[in-house]
Amino acid sequence: MKSTSEEPVPLHEEFIYCCGAATHVLKCGPWKDLSKDESKNLPRLLFMIIPGNPGLAGYYRTFIQALYCGLNQQYPVWVVSHAGHCKPPSGMEMIEDTDIKELEDVFGLNGQVEHKLNFLKKNVSKDIKLVLIAHSIGCYITLEMMKRASELQVLRSVLLFPTIERMAQSPQGKLMTPLLCKLRYALYMPVYLLSFLPEGVKASLVRFALRGMKTCDESSITTSINLFSVDCI
Repeated sequence: MKSTSEEPVPLHEEFIYCCGAATHVLKCGPWKDLSKDESKNLPRLLFMIIPGNPGLAGYYRTFIQALYCGLNQQYPVWVVSHAGHCKPPSGMEMIEDTDIKELEDVFGLNGQVEHKLNFLKKNVSKDIKLVLIAHSIGCYITLEMMKRASELQVLRSVLLFPTIERMAQSPQGKLMTPLLCKLRYALYMPVYLLSFLPEGVKASLVRFALRGMKTCDESSITTSINLFSVDCI
């Protein structure tokens, strides 16, 4: 019999609309729907990953699989992309989310907080306990989620490399904030033009950009190719 580590890890992928924005969800484990509490077989605990920036779910694919195996495959592990930080495959059916109102600025920081809360409200039963694992700016989003929705049954919040306050005053923030504010819209045209490159060329450009890294997960390469889409910037 194969050991647990050798068995394929069940991974379910969804593209949905949440608050009117395209959202990518990766789910580790056999549980695809945690919104109904009718089944006695549903787990009572969900590990949910809140991404950094860029908030593409694919960057955390290997991480959630490793975490799921580390939990002896007893609990679901999900990662939810930030609103709009995804490129749905062409021709793939999107699940329309009609029960949740659209936000005025779902792509801003406040909107991303409400986006995650609305996702939980729609997709996770209220009696399921949560372990929130956040990365970088996702740590700020997680803290705001717990402030705004005290009814959430959060057992633990794990903050990885937190970016919580005075972000614009950090060394990188002082450099990037004015730059991004001025050049944000100037990026659209070159990214749009780059989107027409063959996938193999895009992959080569990503590998070149990441050449300084000692190790690079293949799923990170695949995910980074999505950054050549105007939808993801």
